Amino acid sequence: MKLSRRKTNDVAIVDLSGKILIGDGIDILRDEINALIEAKETKILLNFAKVPYLDSTGLGEVVRSYTSVKKSGGSIKIINLTQKVEDLLSVTKLITVFETFEDEDKAIASF
Repeated sequence: MKLSRRKTNDVAIVDLSGKILIGDGIDILRDEINALIEAKETKILLNFAKVPYLDSTGLGEVVRSYTSVKKSGGSIKIINLTQKVEDLLSVTKLITVFETFEDEDKAIASF
């Protein structure tokens, strides 16, 4: 998995690319979220447009990221879920935990 970070207004947008699996992407995502928390970024948007799949460990890392950011006074929202990832979030009922959007501008405006 790869990621890149950009900023629009006061929202940090993390563009994720590739599968988020045990041993592949977990540490990258964790390090990025920790860096954003240390930088006092409180509005974080995860872009899943190029994430075809995540396993249970990847899902756990997304939940851990959400919890860590929330504890630090921030919030994480998700945009552009692929169908497989959306199905996984629905089956696990986590779709009700995360605010998800299909439009980046609407997601940014929601903060």
